[in-house]
Amino acid sequence: MSLMIPLLITAWSVWRLARGLHADDWRRPGWFAHAAWVSLVITLIAWFRGLFSGGLDTEEACQYWHHQPYDETYRRAHLDDWSRLFPLSNKCNAGYDLVPVWVNPTVAVFSLAFVAALAGLVWTSANRLWRRRRAS
Repeated sequence: MSLMIPLLITAWSVWRLARGLHADDWRRPGWFAHAAWVSLVITLIAWFRGLFSGGLDTEEACQYWHHQPYDETYRRAHLDDWSRLFPLSNKCNAGYDLVPVWVNPTVAVFSLAFVAALAGLVWTSANRLWRRRRAS
């Protein structure tokens, strides 16, 4: 139930984005706020999917869910605390990664979209403020 509210807001924002493209709302700060929200939610969903790709027991996930041999010595040799953040990787062995292929590109693209939407929000807000001050 706690995830329903952000997902409903995201669905509403997607609807507003699509509707706003036809109505030239993309020139307004609100459109960029919706774009920032949607890109942030998609980034977080993909990142959490990659972060928890192996579940709580990576060895079990490798052997029973993905039918891959679990190589403890390889994991110990290549384990880095920061490598779990980005790019996401959770390898069973040298040839198989539990993180789906689509996760890292999705995180990268929608993170950039989030930054671009924030820049658009700042730009349109400043432009609107500048026009109001100039008119008065």
